[in-house]
Amino acid sequence: MSEKQITNQNIIDAILKIKPNAQVSVSGGDINTITWENGTTPIPKADIEAKMVEVQAEYDAEEWKRNRQIEYPTHEDCIHALLDGGDTLTELQAKRTATKTKYPKSGA
Repeated sequence: MSEKQITNQNIIDAILKIKPNAQVSVSGGDINTITWENGTTPIPKADIEAKMVEVQAEYDAEEWKRNRQIEYPTHEDCIHALLDGGDTLTELQAKRTATKTKYPKSGA
């Protein structure tokens, strides 16, 4: 995680992946500032750091999905294309196909 800035949310997301009911607070994106609240049993920092790497890898692996979402036609565009049919629907399908080609699924 050293290449990307660590945020409080990165740390909390990793903790919640390990222990979904954990109650914690963090400040300054610093794993050393974790406050375990309401009797939450602390998780070793090494376990949190390892989970942060895993969560970041999962996020990175879905970049194609986020990129597609930005470029895909809107739901409204799809509804209009379905109702209009003909060239409008053909053009919409072409745009979807081009976007899928531009951003292929990871591992595909």
